[in-house]
Amino acid sequence: MAEEESKKKVLNKGEMIFSINGNNNTVLQKSQNHNGDSPFSLLDGARSQFPVIAPELETQKKVAADPSKSLDERLEAFEDIIDSEIGDTNLTRARNIEREFSLRQIFLKFEGTTPTGTQKDRIAFTQVMDALRRGYDTVTVATCGNYGAAISLAASLAGLRCEIFIPEKYHTSRIKEIEDSGAKINRVSGDYENAVNISQEMADRNDYYDANAGGINTVIQLNAYAKIADEIYDELRDAPAVVALPVSNGTTLSGIYKGFVSLYRRGKTSKIPKIVAGSSYGKNPIIQAFLKNTPTCEDLIPEKIRETAINEPLINWRSIDGDNALQAIRESNGWASYVSDKSMISYSKLIRDKEGLSVLPASTAGLIAVLERHRKELLPNDRYVMVLTGRK
Repeated sequence: MAEEESKKKVLNKGEMIFSINGNNNTVLQKSQNHNGDSPFSLLDGARSQFPVIAPELETQKKVAADPSKSLDERLEAFEDIIDSEIGDTNLTRARNIEREFSLRQIFLKFEGTTPTGTQKDRIAFTQVMDALRRGYDTVTVATCGNYGAAISLAASLAGLRCEIFIPEKYHTSRIKEIEDSGAKINRVSGDYENAVNISQEMADRNDYYDANAGGINTVIQLNAYAKIADEIYDELRDAPAVVALPVSNGTTLSGIYKGFVSLYRRGKTSKIPKIVAGSSYGKNPIIQAFLKNTPTCEDLIPEKIRETAINEPLINWRSIDGDNALQAIRESNGWASYVSDKSMISYSKLIRDKEGLSVLPASTAGLIAVLERHRKELLPNDRYVMVLTGRK
């Protein structure tokens, strides 16, 4: 299996590690073997489609990436790619799970049909188009896997350079995809949050486009994720009672809520759905703030967070868009819950067995938060939408 193979990988001799010294200056050093320390094995269950981009878009791919073409021609070609490949993901009714839990009507919003297999393609392609329009030649982002695959693919299609920053102990199966897209991978000492800081520092220093969560282009990210709400409305012709999803930084959740608020204000929907979030036990500031009823998210202690191959996509000691997500949960009268690794594995198997979808275990966290609430107190039969990231 890819995740097992990734445990055996070591850093390439030529890879660079970025660290910050006491004066907050960036220092470069060659990677070491860490005296035999085992690097953290990251479970990246999502997979790119094959072919990644439809063959009939070959002309658009060539035009978008060709610097000899006019900017208008390149933008038009890249927009054609976005219109054909990004969004309009499947929304299917999970009748077998409904029977299993005696709760009608459960819908699964499956984000596994995008080019690289996750919702990250939505913000990656939108931001790369913004970078192309504004005259940037390089895009940068910090990642632990999926976002790097998305942004590097989008940048390659637009003919832009891409600088990816990855924590040095993370070995994701998506490295090859990132490298195949022509991106430069920079190994970063410390955790994801440090990788974000260094990526943003490099963006400021070198005039790169900053595509990081919580960066100067957050509004563009939220608007891209807001389209998920539009797609749900297009299918259901109204807002569901609940939209549930996993939460880490809070960007996807905040964007979906923003989309439903806009629909409601424009008179398209009769209500704003309750936003429900799930994340790993004691390892996410958004869930902690909701359960403790604190006004804002508070950073966790990094040293006390234990990452596993299952929970890693969910946990952060700092949720970059956490306060926006917390506000969305509260204003919508939703709720937030912790979920266990065991539950996420169990529910991902349930979805595979009952509905035929192979999903990333961490993506079931929102679904678990709803169904576990239903076990304790019966929820009314209504429409419940669960956002899931897929493997295939």
